[in-house]
Amino acid sequence: MTNFLDYIRDVPDFPKPGIVFKDITPLLQSNAAFRDAIEVMRVNYQPKEIDVVVGIDARGFILGGALAHQLEVGFVPVRKSGKLPYRTFEAEYDLEYGTDELAIHQDAFSAGSRVLICDDVIATGGTIAATIELVEKLGGHVAGIGVLIELTFLNGRDKFGDYEVFSLIEF
Repeated sequence: MTNFLDYIRDVPDFPKPGIVFKDITPLLQSNAAFRDAIEVMRVNYQPKEIDVVVGIDARGFILGGALAHQLEVGFVPVRKSGKLPYRTFEAEYDLEYGTDELAIHQDAFSAGSRVLICDDVIATGGTIAATIELVEKLGGHVAGIGVLIELTFLNGRDKFGDYEVFSLIEF
């Protein structure tokens, strides 16, 4: 099995001085590492009877799309506000200096659907918390939150209540 840590690159001072960005690009570039990461997540979520995977803009699209394919379920994108072409619901989340919005199509899935939220990283938790709000606004049940990396020192998970979180790597 792949040692996933070998495929995470630290990029100092990105996107601003003092931040060490955890770059997943090397993992995505490796057929074996990417395949193994998706397989570990598939094995974890297969028994949970997921109806749809929701991926968060933008790296969550890559992971969520691949995972949805392996789980044989549909995929739904959650995008920055103004990027989806049909009627949407929006949810606001906090940034370090201000706020932003995420959006989902109003007909993304049926009420009662079991939804897996997928993203690349949990940092402060704002984007995932906003996505939970959107899923619940559509009547979905959050069956889990799956990510490659969790930055535990930022306590982002605290924004999710009792939802199950699965992360391949923790820093």
